[in-house]
Amino acid sequence: MKRNTKRTRKRKSKTVISLRSRRPRLRPSEIYFRDASRIAFLGLCISAIFCLGRPAAAAGSFESGQTAHETPYALIFGTVWGPDDHPVYGVKVRIRREGEKKARWEQYSNHGGEFAQRVPAGKQDYVVWAETKGIKSKNGQQLQADEVKVHIDSDERADTSLHLK
Repeated sequence: MKRNTKRTRKRKSKTVISLRSRRPRLRPSEIYFRDASRIAFLGLCISAIFCLGRPAAAAGSFESGQTAHETPYALIFGTVWGPDDHPVYGVKVRIRREGEKKARWEQYSNHGGEFAQRVPAGKQDYVVWAETKGIKSKNGQQLQADEVKVHIDSDERADTSLHLK
């Protein structure tokens, strides 16, 4: 009978592990947060490097008083109106200089019937017209539009409108 008690004691001594000798098991959420915190810390370090390096690079690129746009421009802004005095979407608008034959710029009117085009600043006359090929009125007639002359003096905005008939 003594032998049985010794064997059980040996078994107990082999199976008992102290809490200090083994690592605690991590739950899946703890593993996720550890990885996420490492990635977040790495992202924070990288963004700090880029942010600290940007003011030094930006300070040398522009002199005081200059903007990012060095070349001045004028803006031709307009609206395309239908025969029922509502703005028309998707109309091709062409712009050319007065002395030229071909259109230099093309735009499409947006959902508000508006278009905008940057042109070089300076005294110049421009001709603006709507390409009405394939656009018909409610009664099935082909719509037409007249050419509009726009005068630009310098770097300014010129508003115009095109009326379809």
